[in-house]
Amino acid sequence: MKVCFVGDIVGYAGRRAFKTVMPGFLKSNSIDCCIVNAENSVHGLGASINILRELETYGADLFTLGNHTFSNREFISQIAKVKNLARPANFSPSWPGNDYCVFEKNGEKIGVFNLLGQVYANVLPDNPFTYADGIVERLKRVEGCTTVLLDFHCDATSEKCAMGYYLDGKVSVVAGTHTHVQTADETILPNGTGYITDCGMCGAKESILGMDIEASIRRLAYKLPAKYEPADGEGFVCGIIFETDKNGRCTAIRRFCEYE
Repeated sequence: MKVCFVGDIVGYAGRRAFKTVMPGFLKSNSIDCCIVNAENSVHGLGASINILRELETYGADLFTLGNHTFSNREFISQIAKVKNLARPANFSPSWPGNDYCVFEKNGEKIGVFNLLGQVYANVLPDNPFTYADGIVERLKRVEGCTTVLLDFHCDATSEKCAMGYYLDGKVSVVAGTHTHVQTADETILPNGTGYITDCGMCGAKESILGMDIEASIRRLAYKLPAKYEPADGEGFVCGIIFETDKNGRCTAIRRFCEYE
């Protein structure tokens, strides 16, 4: 299976860049499944059912989220309707939505799940390592998935790396998200799991993590209040493409960054 995973989509610029870039990109790269982290897709914070459906028309098959899963409060009542989405499984048992989602093509299934990291976290998730074990078991034994991807939405690079080695040989790929900065460490670990610390983001090129530059400088350099707003302008799309064999082992992984 050949899979594309796109990092955090940030606001309108990210959605526009995805629309502009991805239909042709997915076709030219013969992608079987496109997975998108959409936790910042509504004006930089949260998701909505209308935006997810819009992204589907441009090629998205499955979605993941993160710590801003319900920053758009309307999505609390919408998420149960979205079957092709996995929200973080290790936060609160009261959260609606799915612990994982599954996509099938040509008789082969890919399972996708989403976990929050616990180091430097501004929320208090449960132990992601414990949750990973249980979800991988369900995806393989119950759902019959060969290819399995974890979107690990996490601050600390050390925790992401630890998760990669913890799941090496158990899943196809561990892909980090959340920092919005693409890392140059994509690799295949010794037991056949593909890994990257962060896939990057999909948003405005001239920005600070997809958000307005002046607001960030005002807050960080001068310690003055300023409301974060998504930046606009030329956009880009960051992510990874990986391939798996019939046993779900990662045979190739590469990062990409495509501009409008």
